[in-house]
Amino acid sequence: MKNNRRQGYFTSIALVCLMAFTSCKVTSQEPAKKEIVISKNLKWSDKMALTLMKRHPEAYMIDDSKKPKWDYVHALVLHSIEELYKKNPDARYKAYIRGYVDELVQADGTIKTYEFDKYNIDLVVPGRLLFDIYATSKEDKYLKAMQLVRKQLAEQPRTASGGFWHKQIYPNQMWLDGLYMGEPFYAQYTLTFENGKSFDDIAKQFELIQSHATDPKTGLLYHAWDESKQMPWANKETGNSPNFWSRALGWYVMALVDVLDYMPKDHPKQKELVKYLNNACAALAKYQEPKSGLWYQVTDKGAAEGNYLEASGSSMFAYAFAKGVNKGYLPAKYKKLANKAFDGLTTKLITKIDADGGITLTQACQVAGLGGTPYRDGSYSYYVNERKKDNDPKATGPFILAAIELNR
Repeated sequence: MKNNRRQGYFTSIALVCLMAFTSCKVTSQEPAKKEIVISKNLKWSDKMALTLMKRHPEAYMIDDSKKPKWDYVHALVLHSIEELYKKNPDARYKAYIRGYVDELVQADGTIKTYEFDKYNIDLVVPGRLLFDIYATSKEDKYLKAMQLVRKQLAEQPRTASGGFWHKQIYPNQMWLDGLYMGEPFYAQYTLTFENGKSFDDIAKQFELIQSHATDPKTGLLYHAWDESKQMPWANKETGNSPNFWSRALGWYVMALVDVLDYMPKDHPKQKELVKYLNNACAALAKYQEPKSGLWYQVTDKGAAEGNYLEASGSSMFAYAFAKGVNKGYLPAKYKKLANKAFDGLTTKLITKIDADGGITLTQACQVAGLGGTPYRDGSYSYYVNERKKDNDPKATGPFILAAIELNR
């Protein structure tokens, strides 16, 4: 009897030790994340990236999301952090991006929350995050996911003249936003996997919006163009929406500088895209507010009642100007304008630094669009009254990209 008790006692001790060993083993494999320290000596690019990572410990939490979703705002910020990693190979940056992708891309290459049949061109952007991960891992699921996103572009509804609809629910409409949402992924994919066969089609998207949405008087491009001219917001003669929105123009010039990364210099359409970039930037430079170096929400209306100096458009222009100069597409004077804009962002719109070193970029329009429910008419009043959000990802992503190009 005593032997049985003794045997049971030692068995219990052995089990406790085994459990403790197993627990230690698991713990050692999954170390707790170190607290992020944001030093005041860091560059602005790292300060913003680390601020966002500290505020949103998992990348899917960007924009205060409660659940993981395949979304363009996450992709924009993570693309900027991906570019930052190339300059500062901090392993935390790479892990943050990979965590987002692996939360959504399944073993068979399908993508959680990706609603393919809505043909929403916004949902092409996250595909950009897959190229580097596939190139380094060679895991088939990432290739299949890229092929799925490419399939959306192959099937995306088009206007009669061949332009991608912005979404299935917005028939016959091209928005400036859509050029950024679709074309950089399309360009990288066709270069990487298709021997560049689709560059003509990519150039055509820019040709259509440039020829139809450009205002001959200011040189600025309207937010959207309805080829059918049926939308209530559309001008009955031109099909254009009624106002110039800085973020829409920002999407457009960012799309140009990013697509040019992949289009060969000897391609017949390359010089055409460089010309579009120069034309758009020349028009934008005229509306840079002299004192702050920033741009207004409604680009050409200056200090009209309700208008305000806006963070996302200003960050996008700073990025496109700086990258355009760095790549040799734009004259050197635009680098000076980009630095002036960045000075405005850091002195006028980042007005306080938190106790933990985190930074907040203010005066960012949270959202703006056309049509839909409730109906958005594209009026001046509509744009200046849309809500704002601090550290909105449409501002923070381009802010990081601008900082990288300016080495700040």
